[in-house]
Amino acid sequence: MGEVFYWIFTFLLILALLGLLGYQLIMLVDLEFDYINPYDSTSRINQVILPEFIIQGIFCVTNLLAGHWVIFLIGLPCMYYNVRLYIKKEHLADVTEIYNKLNWEKKMRLFKVGHSVLLFVLSVLRMKTFYAFVSEIHLLS
Repeated sequence: MGEVFYWIFTFLLILALLGLLGYQLIMLVDLEFDYINPYDSTSRINQVILPEFIIQGIFCVTNLLAGHWVIFLIGLPCMYYNVRLYIKKEHLADVTEIYNKLNWEKKMRLFKVGHSVLLFVLSVLRMKTFYAFVSEIHLLS
């Protein structure tokens, strides 16, 4: 039963992470096509950066405590990158530099989306394997 709660919790964390990253990408694309001004775009992006970092941290700690080492190790590089950005105080988008860094910011968010999708697929496959194993045990008993 604990495995089910773990899966539901990590599933919700990954969905929240994908939602926040998608929101940031939409803000950057709107800025690129001039639908929104730089101040509004950066202030909206900066509002969701810390929740993104916190969700990524909770996801990594949850996998570490649950003993899911593979998913933890796959999630660790993104967590390290987030911590490094936060320590260097480079995690917030700057209004004056947003146009110069627009392509880099979009690439970084797209990489994070791809990374989160990979984690999502791995967690779904792991849960499918777990349920196949449990149903096989019930059939044998």
